[in-house]
Amino acid sequence: MRARTTALTAACLALALAAGPLAAAGASAAPATASAAGSAPKPGAATEAREATGPDAEALSAAIAGLPDQDATAALVRVGGTDGTWRGSAGVHDLAGPRPADPDARFRAGSTTKVVTAATVLRLAAQGRIDLGTPVQHYLPGLLTGKFRPITVRQLLDHTSGIRSGDGFGDSFEEQYAHRFDTLTPRQVVASAVAKGPEFAPGTRQDYLNINYTILGLLIEKVTGRSYTAEATRLVLRPAGMRDTYFPGTDPRIRGPHNHGYQAVRRADGTTEFVDVTDWNQADRWAAGDMISTTADLERLVQALFRGRIVPRPQLREMFTVPKGIEGATYSAGLERFEYDGQVYWLKSGARYGYSTVVAATRDLSRTLVYSVGSTDAKGESMNPVAERIALAALKRR
Repeated sequence: MRARTTALTAACLALALAAGPLAAAGASAAPATASAAGSAPKPGAATEAREATGPDAEALSAAIAGLPDQDATAALVRVGGTDGTWRGSAGVHDLAGPRPADPDARFRAGSTTKVVTAATVLRLAAQGRIDLGTPVQHYLPGLLTGKFRPITVRQLLDHTSGIRSGDGFGDSFEEQYAHRFDTLTPRQVVASAVAKGPEFAPGTRQDYLNINYTILGLLIEKVTGRSYTAEATRLVLRPAGMRDTYFPGTDPRIRGPHNHGYQAVRRADGTTEFVDVTDWNQADRWAAGDMISTTADLERLVQALFRGRIVPRPQLREMFTVPKGIEGATYSAGLERFEYDGQVYWLKSGARYGYSTVVAATRDLSRTLVYSVGSTDAKGESMNPVAERIALAALKRR
């Protein structure tokens, strides 16, 4: 299970931001190609936004106008920071009718879960229960075979471990969709990764993979004697005030208010069917990507975390430190460094079928961005066009 979304997001953002003004990226989208059954997105969704002082409200409103379209069914956006705020939503609750998207809806937050996992590990490090420089083999004896050299906890955090990706329920959407109610446990995922042997010597390369954070989840449970869910909630969610965020485990539903997610599937006759992917057992993603959250909660997380309210500042430095001496390295503990026009942003993206998410902020919190887009191709090879327009509008300074 290779996770490439963050790298793709940063690369696409760099290209998009260098390409020019929002007007070029924010053109109206063509209507979707629909199946005969009438499952295409419906026009006329409402857009709700209010202007504040800093962000470009006009550009942000234009970025989410016209939803639903072939790329997204909904968009929930929060731009904040010390230079002003903006809130907006567009699209529909589901494709069955004209009900507008709920701006406070819960959604699958995907790999933004890794921010919470990293923060949990760093809090335990601050308490002296985990040493970041100690090999994970010390804490979890027998988990890795003798083929693996010592891998430090820090190398799991910054994706320099050399452990290969674990197996899932297939590579294609069709294969995975057929197993959407089945359970693949984290230990099964780890066992499949370990069986492949190491990819490279620890600390010599950086390869962003879910497996690193799956093992960190096991580490949290081993050193605390409690479940990952209990510790992540106690050490991160509650201190950050994330009351609408939870870990569903094997429950395929999204509890509470939520907008439906869809995947566009091309039929043999050339038409497109929009398959409802809202209900899905994500247990195999676990500490790497199983979290359900809201844009408000993710904004609270970024603000509390960057201000040092969750992780003490000595350990917090790990989240803003990219490993040195590794060509092309951009990942830190739980985040990724992205630079544009002399401004450094620290971001994390996440994607599960039907939902694309990003959290991003400057270190001083002068600008923050959180969005959830109801992407119809969330696991695609390129950044969602609606998400790209949002990022262009939110991160470019006037």
